[in-house]
Amino acid sequence: MRVVVTGGTGLIGGRLAASLLDDGHDVSVLTRSPGRDHGLPAGAREVGWDAQTLGDWVTVLPRADAVVHLAGASIAGGRWTEARKRLIRASRVDSCLLLAAALAQCSPRPAVLVQASAVGYYGPRGDDVVSEETPPGSDFLARTCIEWEASSTALETLGVRRVLLRTGLVLADEGGALPLMKLPFLLFVGGPLGDGTQCVPWIHLDDEVRAIRFLLAHDEASGPFNLTAPNPVTNAELSAHLAAVLHRPNLFRAPSFAVQAILGEMAALVLTGQRAVPQRLQELGFTFRFPEVRGALEDLLRG
Repeated sequence: MRVVVTGGTGLIGGRLAASLLDDGHDVSVLTRSPGRDHGLPAGAREVGWDAQTLGDWVTVLPRADAVVHLAGASIAGGRWTEARKRLIRASRVDSCLLLAAALAQCSPRPAVLVQASAVGYYGPRGDDVVSEETPPGSDFLARTCIEWEASSTALETLGVRRVLLRTGLVLADEGGALPLMKLPFLLFVGGPLGDGTQCVPWIHLDDEVRAIRFLLAHDEASGPFNLTAPNPVTNAELSAHLAAVLHRPNLFRAPSFAVQAILGEMAALVLTGQRAVPQRLQELGFTFRFPEVRGALEDLLRG
């Protein structure tokens, strides 16, 4: 299979590219800085693009069987000023509109577009179980996800199978949130955030990559899929498991007002959540290697 990946220098995209290459697939990575040492796996082909304009990069699309679009600025890359929120939205919505326009013009075109989204689509949901049928929320992240997912809808009328990845918190040892989460515990000051009752829809990086490849391979898969482990936990439960695996105390709760003072509007990332479950993924027959957070943390932190 020939696969084009955007966001291939990121945590998920890099691991996905390596997994595909290991199995003999051809991988082209669209990157804004070709030639820079991104740590891409050997065999990945770099193709320069600016995510804003059509260019020579479109020539890789007619030769591809699939496109996996993972590009987007980090939502945890700084306080959510108005400028930062515009960047978060534009890096997702505008880049996807551009990619969709390029795919619409090319012939032949890839059979499938696998597009990133997030469980933020649903907005804060308390303890309610959230499946792919749950309606969207109305906060900033939900509105961004709604636009993000809609930006490639036109491809369906052209016969392109479209898969939407509503991903939760990705746990990985080499990046993402986990290294930041474990730091207070390593310093003996770890504990829950806020009241600790907010749900955390999480997934091990290995299962994230396996799920993407599963959806690429199954022609009957289309529409939204929650990429979350089948057993979400509360923040308090996650903190307790993290402390136990690291052999550290779990005593220092960070009050909500302090988190909000430090993070501003971005505090919603850690003080609210969704009990999202992978209903459609499991109905298709996907099996998780790490269905429980304790096993996932042990795998990542005891290696």
